[in-house]
Amino acid sequence: MNVNLTPELERLVRKKVKTGRYNSASEVVREALRLFEEHEQMRQMRVAEMGRKIREGWDSLRRGEGADGERFMTQLGAGLDEMESGKRAQ
Repeated sequence: MNVNLTPELERLVRKKVKTGRYNSASEVVREALRLFEEHEQMRQMRVAEMGRKIREGWDSLRRGEGADGERFMTQLGAGLDEMESGKRAQ
């Protein structure tokens, strides 16, 4: 398999080989692909976890365990106002 890299990426690969950590450009590319795959797996896990939390939230709402949004925002605003007032007093 042949791969064409941009000049910038080619310089990066050569720089990595020059450090002595890698013996060849192929090793650099293999490591990059391994890290890319690991990154993708982590992203998929985060997406799955987010989906799980959304489902849990919907289930909670169906059971009537949700919070009143207007009341929550009012309390949040009051808390922020108190914090702001405390900062001014200092």
